[in-house]
Amino acid sequence: MTPEFISGFLFQAIKTALMLAAPMLATGLLVGILVSMFQAATQINEMTLVFVPKMLGVALALLLFFPWMINVITGFMGNMIINLPMYLK
Repeated sequence: MTPEFISGFLFQAIKTALMLAAPMLATGLLVGILVSMFQAATQINEMTLVFVPKMLGVALALLLFFPWMINVITGFMGNMIINLPMYLK
């Protein structure tokens, strides 16, 4: 295995991990900003008010994006298994 191969494989793995995490992270960010704007407008400074909407938003994003996430990870693993003989050389 060459250093270029290992760095390319590592890049692909990190890219896949970021693609899998992005929908939940973006949803958490969006819900957090919206709740913070609501808190600023109403001057409610309750720290726990952000937690429940974020948790629900992330769970909803997970439910919505789960089929796509399964396709991404199975594609990555399928590619890894198919190219396993090349990796072992």
